[in-house]
Amino acid sequence: MWLRAKSFKLLGFVASISLLLTSCASQVEYAPCGVVAAFKNPAGEDSYYRAVVTHLNGMPVISRPYYILPVGEYEFTLAELISAPQLKVSLSARGTKTVTVIVEDDTRYHLAAKFKTDKIYAGKNSDYWQAVVWQQESYQCEASSQLVGN
Repeated sequence: MWLRAKSFKLLGFVASISLLLTSCASQVEYAPCGVVAAFKNPAGEDSYYRAVVTHLNGMPVISRPYYILPVGEYEFTLAELISAPQLKVSLSARGTKTVTVIVEDDTRYHLAAKFKTDKIYAGKNSDYWQAVVWQQESYQCEASSQLVGN
């Protein structure tokens, strides 16, 4: 009798755990998200060059190839990697710039540095480039543990 009671308790416990795990697994929530990327190399195409993300919403980050983000507005700080021979500014003029990206669901945004070729920039003139969204494309975003901000 005692053994039978223990068996029923164990069976009940296993059934409870099984139901709990099943309900957890079936309640995966979809979080609308988009991707902001800085890995593509425009290679000077139309005066666009690679840029490296240094800050996200004012907070320093270790630069990554892409950021999976919930839908919303974000400010990215970029450092340019312009390698144009006509760039004549001093190293001290080569600072960071910001770009605001409004992330929409299932969209990928490619960041770049736009080299301004309207005139020759020299000396300490830091107006020679602009942080921009170079390309935007449809991209199925799958929110997961990689989601920045979670």
